[in-house]
Amino acid sequence: MAYAHIAHDCIVGDNVIIANSVNLAGHVDIEDYVIIEGGTGVGQFVRIGAHAFVSGLAGVRKNVPPFTKAAREPLQYVGVNSVGLRRRGFSNESISQIEDIYRTLYVKGHNVTNALAIIEQEAPASVEKDQILNFIRNSKDGIMRGIS
Repeated sequence: MAYAHIAHDCIVGDNVIIANSVNLAGHVDIEDYVIIEGGTGVGQFVRIGAHAFVSGLAGVRKNVPPFTKAAREPLQYVGVNSVGLRRRGFSNESISQIEDIYRTLYVKGHNVTNALAIIEQEAPASVEKDQILNFIRNSKDGIMRGIS
């Protein structure tokens, strides 16, 4: 798309859509099936997890976990990318489990450490659960904020 900029040492996964006027700073890691709408700026060393959706004109300063929708200013969690997941063949059960995980992390008022412990113990085993937990645990600079 026009006027998009991908700086040095970025990694862009497969089936990623980067719209007009998106700017990625250096060392950004965009996983598979991410959509970034127009006019968005992504800061240096930020990671955006697989199947995430980032709204237009966003300023992405923290990591965006997989399967989420990110919007507003400052950037925050606004839900699970359920439309994108359905389009890619995820079952309703898988989407519901992902929603439950993010409800624990972002909606129920836990800090990240406590939420991860609860998710580890209570959420059913799945590839998506492991992917989310690994992403967050490896986000040393933090993840986007929750609903405010």
